[in-house]
Amino acid sequence: MDVGKLLILVGAALVLVGALWLLGERIGLGRLPGDIVLRGERFTFYFPLATCVLLSLLLSLLVWLVKR
Repeated sequence: MDVGKLLILVGAALVLVGALWLLGERIGLGRLPGDIVLRGERFTFYFPLATCVLLSLLLSLLVWLVKR
């Protein structure tokens, strides 16, 4: 595969990920009840634990369906 085609493929993948990211924010991903947010005086720590678990389950189901 030459470099031009690879760059187009990577660019298209980034556009798709960006669109899914915006869609996920609209439906509430990233702010689920199991997500961890610690706010201090000078820092904020955010770890989307529940969001990661949900996305992992959805992607596992998708891969399982594709392989089937």
